[in-house]
Amino acid sequence: MGNLFSVEQALKKLDAEVIVTSDKAQLQAVDALVLPGVGAFPDAMKRLEETDLIDFIQTTKKPLLGICLGMQLLFEESDEVTQTKGLGIFTGRIKRFEGVSRIPHMGWNNLELQQTPNWLNVQSLPEARHVYFVHSFYASDMNVEELVAYADYENIQVPGIVSEENFTGMQFHPEKSGQFGVHLLTAWAKGVMDTVC
Repeated sequence: MGNLFSVEQALKKLDAEVIVTSDKAQLQAVDALVLPGVGAFPDAMKRLEETDLIDFIQTTKKPLLGICLGMQLLFEESDEVTQTKGLGIFTGRIKRFEGVSRIPHMGWNNLELQQTPNWLNVQSLPEARHVYFVHSFYASDMNVEELVAYADYENIQVPGIVSEENFTGMQFHPEKSGQFGVHLLTAWAKGVMDTVC
Protein backbone atom coordinates (compact mmCIF):
# COMPACT_ATOMS: atom_id res chain seq x y z
CA MET A 1 0.00 0.00 0.00
CA GLY A 2 1.36 3.39 -0.97
CA ASN A 3 4.96 4.47 -0.48
CA LEU A 4 6.71 1.35 -1.80
CA PHE A 5 8.72 3.16 -4.47
CA SER A 6 10.17 5.90 -2.23
CA VAL A 7 11.13 3.41 0.48
CA GLU A 8 12.63 1.04 -2.08
CA GLN A 9 14.75 3.83 -3.59
CA ALA A 10 15.94 5.04 -0.18
CA LEU A 11 17.06 1.52 0.79
CA LYS A 12 18.81 1.02 -2.55
CA LYS A 13 20.81 4.21 -1.87
CA LEU A 14 22.07 2.44 1.26
CA ASP A 15 23.30 -0.43 -0.97
CA ALA A 16 20.56 -2.74 0.26
CA GLU A 17 19.26 -5.36 -2.14
CA VAL A 18 15.50 -4.80 -2.16
CA ILE A 19 12.80 -7.29 -3.11
CA VAL A 20 9.20 -6.04 -3.25
CA THR A 21 7.02 -9.08 -2.66
CA SER A 22 4.21 -10.63 -0.68
CA ASP A 23 5.46 -14.16 -1.42
CA LYS A 24 6.20 -15.89 1.88
CA ALA A 25 8.94 -18.10 0.44
CA GLN A 26 10.84 -15.01 -0.70
CA LEU A 27 10.17 -13.24 2.59
CA GLN A 28 11.59 -16.22 4.51
CA ALA A 29 14.88 -15.84 2.59
CA VAL A 30 15.54 -12.14 3.32
CA ASP A 31 17.56 -10.64 6.18
CA ALA A 32 14.93 -8.08 7.21
CA LEU A 33 11.43 -6.88 6.40
CA VAL A 34 10.00 -3.42 5.75
CA LEU A 35 6.25 -2.83 5.99
CA PRO A 36 5.53 0.55 4.38
CA GLY A 37 2.09 1.96 3.82
CA VAL A 38 -0.08 4.91 2.94
CA GLY A 39 -3.85 4.74 3.05
CA ALA A 40 -6.54 3.36 5.35
CA PHE A 41 -5.90 0.86 8.14
CA PRO A 42 -8.82 -1.51 7.29
CA ASP A 43 -7.76 -1.71 3.63
CA ALA A 44 -4.17 -2.52 4.58
CA MET A 45 -5.22 -5.22 7.06
CA LYS A 46 -7.52 -6.71 4.43
CA ARG A 47 -4.59 -6.80 1.99
CA LEU A 48 -2.39 -8.58 4.58
CA GLU A 49 -5.20 -11.08 5.14
CA GLU A 50 -5.64 -11.67 1.39
CA THR A 51 -1.91 -12.34 1.00
CA ASP A 52 -1.90 -14.59 4.11
CA LEU A 53 0.80 -12.50 5.81
CA ILE A 54 -0.77 -11.74 9.19
CA ASP A 55 0.53 -14.80 11.02
CA PHE A 56 3.87 -14.55 9.19
CA ILE A 57 4.43 -10.99 10.41
CA GLN A 58 3.20 -11.71 13.94
CA THR A 59 5.61 -14.63 14.36
CA THR A 60 8.67 -13.47 12.43
CA LYS A 61 11.99 -13.24 14.23
CA LYS A 62 13.50 -11.14 11.44
CA PRO A 63 14.06 -7.41 12.02
CA LEU A 64 10.94 -5.63 10.77
CA LEU A 65 10.49 -1.90 10.20
CA GLY A 66 6.98 -0.48 9.84
CA ILE A 67 6.76 2.97 8.24
CA CYS A 68 3.79 5.37 8.62
CA LEU A 69 0.66 3.18 8.18
CA GLY A 70 3.04 0.20 8.37
CA MET A 71 3.88 1.23 11.94
CA GLN A 72 0.20 1.72 12.83
CA LEU A 73 -0.64 -1.78 11.61
CA LEU A 74 1.69 -3.16 14.29
CA PHE A 75 -0.65 -1.93 17.07
CA GLU A 76 -3.64 -3.75 18.56
CA GLU A 77 -6.46 -1.91 16.83
CA SER A 78 -7.48 1.21 14.93
CA ASP A 79 -10.51 3.49 14.91
CA GLU A 80 -9.91 4.56 11.30
CA VAL A 81 -13.07 4.17 9.17
CA THR A 82 -14.30 1.31 11.37
CA GLN A 83 -12.78 -0.37 14.41
CA THR A 84 -10.28 -2.86 13.01
CA LYS A 85 -7.98 -5.32 14.71
CA GLY A 86 -4.28 -4.79 14.02
CA LEU A 87 -1.27 -7.10 14.25
CA GLY A 88 -0.94 -6.68 18.03
CA ILE A 89 2.85 -6.39 18.19
CA PHE A 90 2.66 -3.11 20.14
CA THR A 91 0.23 -2.23 22.92
CA GLY A 92 -2.25 0.53 22.09
CA ARG A 93 -4.73 1.74 19.56
CA ILE A 94 -4.67 4.08 16.59
CA LYS A 95 -7.03 7.04 16.93
CA ARG A 96 -7.79 10.23 15.01
CA PHE A 97 -6.34 13.55 16.12
CA GLU A 98 -8.82 15.69 18.05
CA GLY A 99 -8.60 19.28 19.28
CA VAL A 100 -5.84 20.33 16.89
CA SER A 101 -5.91 23.18 14.38
CA ARG A 102 -5.19 21.02 11.34
CA ILE A 103 -5.68 17.42 10.25
CA PRO A 104 -3.70 15.79 8.80
CA HIS A 105 -0.63 16.43 10.91
CA MET A 106 1.64 17.33 8.01
CA GLY A 107 5.13 18.77 8.09
CA TRP A 108 8.40 18.76 9.97
CA ASN A 109 8.61 18.08 13.71
CA ASN A 110 11.48 17.63 16.12
CA LEU A 111 11.88 14.11 17.55
CA GLU A 112 12.44 13.85 21.31
CA LEU A 113 14.32 10.70 22.25
CA GLN A 114 12.97 8.76 25.25
CA GLN A 115 15.29 5.76 25.04
CA THR A 116 17.81 4.22 22.69
CA PRO A 117 17.08 1.03 20.76
CA ASN A 118 20.03 -1.32 20.20
CA TRP A 119 20.38 -0.21 16.55
CA LEU A 120 20.82 3.50 17.34
CA ASN A 121 24.05 5.12 18.56
CA VAL A 122 23.12 8.30 20.45
CA GLN A 123 26.66 9.69 20.16
CA SER A 124 26.37 9.76 16.36
CA LEU A 125 22.99 11.54 16.24
CA PRO A 126 22.97 14.89 14.43
CA GLU A 127 21.94 18.05 16.28
CA ALA A 128 18.94 18.68 13.99
CA ARG A 129 16.37 15.95 14.59
CA HIS A 130 13.44 16.99 12.43
CA VAL A 131 11.43 14.41 10.51
CA TYR A 132 8.51 14.62 8.08
CA PHE A 133 5.03 13.50 9.14
CA VAL A 134 1.85 13.07 7.08
CA HIS A 135 -0.96 11.38 9.04
CA SER A 136 -4.42 11.90 10.51
CA PHE A 137 -4.24 9.06 13.07
CA TYR A 138 -1.66 8.29 15.74
CA ALA A 139 -0.81 5.62 18.32
CA SER A 140 -2.39 6.15 21.75
CA ASP A 141 -2.63 4.25 25.05
CA MET A 142 0.69 2.61 24.32
CA ASN A 143 3.23 0.97 26.59
CA VAL A 144 5.79 3.69 27.44
CA GLU A 145 8.54 1.04 27.47
CA GLU A 146 7.96 0.60 23.72
CA LEU A 147 8.27 4.35 22.99
CA VAL A 148 11.65 5.37 21.58
CA ALA A 149 10.91 8.91 20.40
CA TYR A 150 7.97 11.27 20.05
CA ALA A 151 7.05 14.58 18.44
CA ASP A 152 4.86 17.24 19.99
CA TYR A 153 1.91 18.28 17.85
CA GLU A 154 -0.11 21.00 19.59
CA ASN A 155 0.47 19.36 22.99
CA ILE A 156 -0.27 15.84 21.74
CA GLN A 157 2.63 13.46 22.23
CA VAL A 158 2.81 11.67 18.88
CA PRO A 159 4.83 8.44 18.98
CA GLY A 160 7.47 8.82 16.25
CA ILE A 161 9.58 5.68 16.84
CA VAL A 162 8.48 2.56 18.69
CA SER A 163 10.46 -0.60 19.33
CA GLU A 164 9.86 -4.05 20.79
CA GLU A 165 12.31 -6.94 20.31
CA ASN A 166 12.83 -7.30 16.53
CA PHE A 167 10.05 -4.84 15.61
CA THR A 168 10.56 -1.12 14.97
CA GLY A 169 8.01 1.42 13.81
CA MET A 170 8.47 4.95 12.45
CA GLN A 171 5.33 7.07 12.14
CA PHE A 172 7.13 9.64 9.99
CA HIS A 173 8.65 9.00 6.57
CA PRO A 174 12.41 8.47 7.05
CA GLU A 175 12.87 8.32 3.28
CA LYS A 176 11.47 11.88 3.01
CA SER A 177 13.04 13.30 6.18
CA GLY A 178 16.31 14.71 4.88
CA GLN A 179 19.64 13.90 6.51
CA PHE A 180 18.18 12.83 9.84
CA GLY A 181 15.74 10.44 8.17
CA VAL A 182 18.58 8.93 6.14
CA HIS A 183 20.64 8.68 9.34
CA LEU A 184 17.86 6.73 11.09
CA LEU A 185 17.25 4.44 8.11
CA THR A 186 20.99 3.83 7.79
CA ALA A 187 21.31 3.07 11.51
CA TRP A 188 18.42 0.59 11.34
CA ALA A 189 19.88 -1.11 8.23
CA LYS A 190 23.33 -1.29 9.88
CA GLY A 191 21.70 -2.79 12.96
CA VAL A 192 20.19 -5.45 10.70
CA MET A 193 23.59 -6.22 9.20
CA ASP A 194 25.16 -6.45 12.65
CA THR A 195 22.43 -8.92 13.64
CA VAL A 196 22.67 -11.20 10.62
CA CYS A 197 26.45 -11.11 10.06
